[in-house]
Amino acid sequence: MDGDVISQWAWIAWVGLILLFAVVEMLSLDFTFLMLSIGSVGGLVTGLLGGPWWAQVIVAGLLAVILLFFVRPPLHRRLHRGADPAKSNVDALLGQSGVVVRRFAEGAGQVKLANGETWTSRLQTADGGIPLDEGDRVVVTAIEGATAVVTPAERTVS
Repeated sequence: MDGDVISQWAWIAWVGLILLFAVVEMLSLDFTFLMLSIGSVGGLVTGLLGGPWWAQVIVAGLLAVILLFFVRPPLHRRLHRGADPAKSNVDALLGQSGVVVRRFAEGAGQVKLANGETWTSRLQTADGGIPLDEGDRVVVTAIEGATAVVTPAERTVS
């Protein structure tokens, strides 16, 4: 294929890339594909100003990299500046204390966590031989599906 033909019709590829990156950005909302889309706009403008196809690719690549490293981080920080720093969901349960409400038999039982939720639980494999009775204190070390993995409170390191 002749280089002039590629340069002449490259605008179609740039418009396609711009649209593709814009749609992916709308789904991800991470500013990465927005920067790639703007880089593609730079390639399109270079082509419309008469630049050869290889110059269009270089301009698009450089512009995208500059935007990714120098514009995206401040935009990302500004977007998340007012975000709630409190942990939620599974992250909020890790390290939470609880009390055994159903005796552990064969390493499995039930605990009531400090937030009031009652969870089916099991002991960490290293603590599997330790008997836990009702009223014993535990600490959540992991969540596996709908099961809280716990360890006796006196064995945790603060």
